[in-house]
Amino acid sequence: MHHASIRTADIHRAIAFYEQLGFTIIERFTAGITLACWMTGLGGRIELIQVPEPRPAADAFSDEHYTGYYHLSFDLTETAASLPDWLAQLQQQFEQAAQAGQLQPLTVLLAPQQQQIGNSIYEVAFIADADGLPLEFLRRLSE
Repeated sequence: MHHASIRTADIHRAIAFYEQLGFTIIERFTAGITLACWMTGLGGRIELIQVPEPRPAADAFSDEHYTGYYHLSFDLTETAASLPDWLAQLQQQFEQAAQAGQLQPLTVLLAPQQQQIGNSIYEVAFIADADGLPLEFLRRLSE
């Protein structure tokens, strides 16, 4: 896959959010009349596109009747020793950025918990991005 595209109400706020996750801008461009960029990080590439007249995003995480794209998922198995510790550190980063007036505090949609998926046990957590869209982070514990 080349990239996942995310439409955002405020591209500058979204860039600052994803930079906290370790993403870096690799290309800035315009898409029609609006600002856009590609960012890489956590083993993938995303495209951010600013929406000129945004409406609030659907609540894909809490609305059990929502249909459509649900979330992006990032595998931290190789990069984090513990998902709860990784998330606690990320929350501290966001808290510091919030105190500096740069971002809002991190919204945790689902605190880390263990989940069996197939034959494997994972640590799984969800957070909301700058527009409230769900992002999943998982770490394989065993098979």
